Amino acid sequence: MNLEAIQNELTSAGLDGWLFFDHHFRDPLAYRVLGLPAVGHVSRRWYYFIPAKGLPRGLVHRVEPHQLDALRGEKMLYARWQEQEPALRDLLGGARKVAMQYSPRCAVPYVANVDAGTAELVRSLGVEVVSSAELIQIFEARWTPAQLELHLEAGRRVDRIRDEAFELIKTATHSGQSIDEYGVQQFVMQRFQEAGMVTNHPPIVGANVNASDSHYSPPATGSAPIRRGDLVLLDLWAKLDVPEGVYYDITWMAFCGDEVPAPMRDAFATVVAARDAGIRFVQEAMAAGRTIRGFEVDDAVRGCIESRGMGSFIRHRTGHSIGREVHGVGANMDNYETHDDRRIIPWTCFSIEPALYLPDFGVRTEINLFVEDHSARVTGRMQNEFVTL
Repeated sequence: MNLEAIQNELTSAGLDGWLFFDHHFRDPLAYRVLGLPAVGHVSRRWYYFIPAKGLPRGLVHRVEPHQLDALRGEKMLYARWQEQEPALRDLLGGARKVAMQYSPRCAVPYVANVDAGTAELVRSLGVEVVSSAELIQIFEARWTPAQLELHLEAGRRVDRIRDEAFELIKTATHSGQSIDEYGVQQFVMQRFQEAGMVTNHPPIVGANVNASDSHYSPPATGSAPIRRGDLVLLDLWAKLDVPEGVYYDITWMAFCGDEVPAPMRDAFATVVAARDAGIRFVQEAMAAGRTIRGFEVDDAVRGCIESRGMGSFIRHRTGHSIGREVHGVGANMDNYETHDDRRIIPWTCFSIEPALYLPDFGVRTEINLFVEDHSARVTGRMQNEFVTL
């Protein structure tokens, strides 16, 4: 935990402090930000308060008095429920406005880890509770230079495996060998393991109408065969199998034939144009030093699709934060599923992945955009046309 950095951000935000709370490991963000080992039992509630000025302090139950021993500051004890409220009041020390892992109307579900009752309890003490979403982004979503290098290396390996998967499909379909979605998925998983990579879920391999299911997972039995004349969507995400590894997450499209049908080609051209509009929007803002927020990127990308009359085939937001989890805790490019008004800040990464889900097929293009101090760059190769197999 970098106490000085946290207190500087609290002061800049006009907050009196940041109140952390947990019970049964319901808030993993608290452990990561505080550098608190998530071990043993957490069967009783604990609180840890970092004031904008002064030393932090904690409140723990007498059954688990050592829960916060790894952290700085005095630890107060309680046992009876009648003790908890006055002890919590003392812990907050007159604070009037504090951040917690709370999100108004659950607009940012990734940080909404404090239950409504606990927020009510804190408010009953005369304390205003605000969302810690921006603070979480600063202390959890930003990458180190070493993590950027791990991401770039992950990208090189994933890109190579993607090419191998497409070559596998091409060879099989040209020679008349049997191949299906599940077989390609398992090939990718084997190659991930051989390349020293891990993922939280097997990749999406969807042919034809299955590519129109945004989170399709081919079944082990009954998976669709892949033949000449088929469209194939391949969505891969993985990271190096090291403690600080961060994900690389891409989607590419292929067609098993020499000539892509016009409806597929036109739909893909639409999502490519929308993707590029989003990239330009972010890059121009960074170069100009202009603050932009996640919902604005989504608006720019969807606006491009809607201008081409294809808005009815949109099913999800433009993109998500990327970090140690493939869906990270930074700003999402979203004004569709939620209104994400968090700032896009330097040293964070997110996907831009516009997609169209039509009745007979789906198309998606996905890149990772890394934001630097005054610029933004795509961290891997970009697809502009179908791969023909």
